[in-house]
Amino acid sequence: ARKITKIMDHALKLRIPLIGINDSGGARIQEGVNSLAGYGEIFFRNTLASGVIPQISVILGPCAGGAVYSPALTDFVFVVDNISKLFITGPEVIKTVLGEEISMEDLGGARVHAELTGNAHFFASSEHECFEQIKKLITFIPWNNSRRALPFKPKEPHKEFDVEKIVPGDPKLPYDVRDVIRAVVDDSDFFEVQEFWAQNIVIGFARINGETVGLVANQPLFLAGVLDVDSSDKAARFIRFCDAFNIPIITFVDLPGYLPGVDQEHAGVIRHGAKLLYAYSEATVPKITVILRKAYGGGYIAMGSRHLRADFVFAWPSAEIAVMGPEGAANIIFRKEIMEAPDPEAMRKQKVKEYKEKFANPYVAAAKGYVDAVIEPKETRKLLVHAIEVSREKVNTNPSKKHGIPPF
Repeated sequence: ARKITKIMDHALKLRIPLIGINDSGGARIQEGVNSLAGYGEIFFRNTLASGVIPQISVILGPCAGGAVYSPALTDFVFVVDNISKLFITGPEVIKTVLGEEISMEDLGGARVHAELTGNAHFFASSEHECFEQIKKLITFIPWNNSRRALPFKPKEPHKEFDVEKIVPGDPKLPYDVRDVIRAVVDDSDFFEVQEFWAQNIVIGFARINGETVGLVANQPLFLAGVLDVDSSDKAARFIRFCDAFNIPIITFVDLPGYLPGVDQEHAGVIRHGAKLLYAYSEATVPKITVILRKAYGGGYIAMGSRHLRADFVFAWPSAEIAVMGPEGAANIIFRKEIMEAPDPEAMRKQKVKEYKEKFANPYVAAAKGYVDAVIEPKETRKLLVHAIEVSREKVNTNPSKKHGIPPF
């Protein structure tokens, strides 16, 4: 522990990234409380370094007990299939205490943490692939919180990703939002974070005009891109990392709102959803939002809206910005007229059409100043480049305080 804390102190003093390679059985029982003290010293330094230098954990073996908390306190956790294991109590303890039998892989293997728990940010099939992922990540992030990420030579996106042909005209049809991202970023290179967990939202790094940006986007391929407990946690944590390390945040919006249901309510979607509101509101880096299609209700507000101090908000002509979807809204607003009509179904369709024309478009929000411009899809990259350029010297100070109290 003393050896580890020595290098941690050194990394913090020199303001350089810290990479930990973990393969540990936890605290040494024979050393008693001294080994626990060692872990406590490590956790304390992880916390001090948080938001000052990037901290990366690589899990290359079984990690149990105290050995799992240090990775959990770091910014990014890398796991390797069939090698990485993370759990507080191992299968033997679980069998003894609860009488349940489970393998190490099923309890805390790489896939479990990449797909179910969200504890892992990057999943690799081999150690070599894992090390390549780490090298790539380091190119996107700065060495400390007083710097920006190093710029690269700008490259145009690949022609195979045509931004005008990706999003279907029918708002009910899904598409892969990562193709939209690839259509506007340099070299169509998008480095996704937590790819297999909470797939209804997409986060990751890319470059625009050579500058690193963090991207947050609703994914219509999964649950229509709704926000839920896990996706809110995933996006909020990523936004806070980008804000800590001076990385502009670009948000692509296409969601019908928060996921309804008893399970979500009982899982605390109110508190978890509030994390996203908190993260966007607190962030002082340049924030640029593009509304692609649906932006309804609380989801519209939460996804980097002007009301959470986005610096630029653009909307495509296909954008629908409203309190709720046309179908539900028409049923509530015009309920009496629909029920009393000779043909209720025809009347309902007429009222849905009227609602769409009057409310479910980007022009009402643009008229109020909540959207800066309604743009053609082909203009997206050009305007993102411009927005990042002009907001480079942004000065935005939050009220002085010791720290906020986010809805953990």
